[in-house]
Amino acid sequence: MGRDLAQAFEPARRTFEEADECLGMALSSLCFEGPAETLARTEHAQPALLATSVAVYRVLEETTGIAPRVLAGHSLGEWSALVVAGALAFGDALHGVRERGRAMQQAVPVGVGAMAAIIGLDAATLGQLCEAAAEGEVVAPANLNGGGQIVVAGHAGAVDRLMRLAGERGARALRLDVSAPFHCALMAPAAAAVGRFLDGIAVREPRLPVVTSVEARLVRDPADVAALLVGQVTAPVRWEDTMNALRAFEPTVAVELGPGTVLTGLARRVWPELPCQAVGAVAAVERAREALA
Repeated sequence: MGRDLAQAFEPARRTFEEADECLGMALSSLCFEGPAETLARTEHAQPALLATSVAVYRVLEETTGIAPRVLAGHSLGEWSALVVAGALAFGDALHGVRERGRAMQQAVPVGVGAMAAIIGLDAATLGQLCEAAAEGEVVAPANLNGGGQIVVAGHAGAVDRLMRLAGERGARALRLDVSAPFHCALMAPAAAAVGRFLDGIAVREPRLPVVTSVEARLVRDPADVAALLVGQVTAPVRWEDTMNALRAFEPTVAVELGPGTVLTGLARRVWPELPCQAVGAVAAVERAREALA
């Protein structure tokens, strides 16, 4: 992850070197070489994804002069968006998401929680099924992704019950391979840890517009930025609403920064007429140069 970028572009190489120095560990080697099981641990995966996303942005900034009209991020990606917008220093964000990852993993023992993707039900119906499936446990929408896809999170037993109920309604239900039930009430201890971290760093007013995925609105005030970063740990990601809020800025192209193409796929469901470009490797940078010209 990110290796070809670092080899091909100086801004990417500098970004990974900065991340290594900041965290006091060879994050770049973990990104480039693995092992995959170590990289997948959320305390490592979160800073790795942040570093790679910021590296991609810095490459595009230097090679294309990219000038975003507006920024947004899905869950962890909101930290990357705030770094690009100047609200968070890169080093502070790296430490913050590492703490976020550790706290999330510690909040719920492995095996106690679960997440599942439900496809084919509207939010109101799924909310009712979550109430029926809970039986004193936690299960709730965690990602409102749009295009008929909603991810739920909570206690493993409650998630399994919800999947059965959803299947009875004709929906598709798929358990996700995740290490913890993110974006639900079980993450409250992690939210408190993120709050304590943010109390100790400087959060600035974004110099570029950022739409928060917690409330699908523009966020400007530094105190508001911090509060929403805390809130997003337990709140659902309102991605469809976030994408719709971006329409007011009349973007001509959406660029997904970092490894993978998940957000590009979601954007095509929610906003099919908006051209999307996922950029996470050297070849994609070249394509982005043409799209952003």
